[in-house]
Amino acid sequence: MDISTNDNMPSLPYHIPALLPEVIEALDIHPDGIYADATFGGGGHSRAIIEALGPDGRLFGFDQDIDAAANAIPDERFTFVRSNFRYMPNFMRFHEVDALDGILADLGVSFHHFDDASRGFTFRDDNAPLDMRMNQRAQSTAADLLNNSSEDALLRIFRLGSDLKNIGRLVKAIMTAREKKPIMTSADLRTAVAPLLNPKNEKKDLAQIYQALRIAVNNEIEVLEEFLKNCLNILKPGGRLAVITYHSLEDRLVKNFLKSGNLEGEVEQDFFGNVKSPWKVMTRQPITPSEEEIQRNPRSRSAKLRVAQKI
Repeated sequence: MDISTNDNMPSLPYHIPALLPEVIEALDIHPDGIYADATFGGGGHSRAIIEALGPDGRLFGFDQDIDAAANAIPDERFTFVRSNFRYMPNFMRFHEVDALDGILADLGVSFHHFDDASRGFTFRDDNAPLDMRMNQRAQSTAADLLNNSSEDALLRIFRLGSDLKNIGRLVKAIMTAREKKPIMTSADLRTAVAPLLNPKNEKKDLAQIYQALRIAVNNEIEVLEEFLKNCLNILKPGGRLAVITYHSLEDRLVKNFLKSGNLEGEVEQDFFGNVKSPWKVMTRQPITPSEEEIQRNPRSRSAKLRVAQKI
């Protein structure tokens, strides 16, 4: 479960960066290095990276959400790029950067998105529109998917993006409800699926439904796959990749890629049985938040940091 969808949480700042000291240590920042924060958001990680850089260091912060632009760091060493991180190689070429010393990607959704009901990521507000677009210039919203997707497409969305057990019945309920009226708001969706929700697990089940829709609206898995492959091409030898995941689907993908160098996780071995991979994995087990951090920031509790160095 992506815990950022827990809607019992009080309103918080734009975002509290998870595993901040661990990320800075993992990146092994060189003062004159060039780095990229692939998921700038509130800029918490980026500010810590900037503090570790010297006068000749550079940092690029990527975010496709226009709201994140307001958090841009007023520092000549920092460049904000309003774009999805899948296009990082294009922008590096534009800025005449041949290779990077380190890349960070925090795949969690910013608190801002859940606390602003108008963005449609929350089931806390019955009137919230079912939007869920990270990039507000994108066309399809969660409401579009719910109302226009075929039964097979809806089944794929919830099988890929959730751990729900009754997906067939869930899709049937959605299709029945949309025949009566379009599913446009959080209340509409909750009403459509209410008969399938166990009162004891209602919030958890709704969080899974919203997670699956968000992943589909933003093509998160496809984007992550492209990003990981790009990292091999734009990191210098010895450069570090640090990725924070929040649910099993993306964590498994990152783990397999760092282990094998391919998205399938198929490990190749040389004649002597040594694993052939373009990565040296620095975290045999993922780094997770301390109890102290979880107490301070409950939304970090599912965070897992994996780190690898390009060989």
